[in-house]
Parts: sequence; C-alpha cells; structure tokens
Amino acid sequence: MKPRELVTAAIEEMADLVGLPVESVSGIERDDDGTWRVTVEVRELERVPDTMDVLASYEVRLSDDGEVVGFHRTRRYPRSAADGRMG
Repeated sequence: MKPRELVTAAIEEMADLVGLPVESVSGIERDDDGTWRVTVEVRELERVPDTMDVLASYEVRLSDDGEVVGFHRTRRYPRSAADGRMG
C-alpha cells in the first residue's frame, strides 16, 4: 500500500477500535521490521470551550497491506497544550 492508503487505514481502524474521532495524523514512518507506524491525534474528551478538549496521541502499527498489528497511546494532553507544553 502507498503511505496515503496506510494513513487512511490507520484513521478508519483507530476510529473503530477506540470509538473516538481521529482529528489528525502527525506522523508516518516505516520501522526496521517492515511495519508502518502512523501517529494519530484523537479527541478523547469534548469540553466547552473546545480549547479544553482532551486529546491523545496514538501510535498505530500497520502491516504493508494496512492491517493493524498493534497500537498504544503515547500521550494525553489538553488541546491548549498541543505544542507539548502544559500551560
């Protein structure tokens, strides 16, 4: 699969697996073992105002044919700290 197709597969699978909306993709790279690692940003909690939403980064590992072989959350943060700083 092409990288664009892998990203689409990661977005669709993550939305199904965690039941939450994927907001963006922040990275894609191929690992030494031949799998792909796609980093997606997911909105875990919706708050008012939306700057208080809680987002999470997930690393999704995919095979060459777009099957998810694993995923895990790497961080959780308020939308207002999207640059990595907490305030």
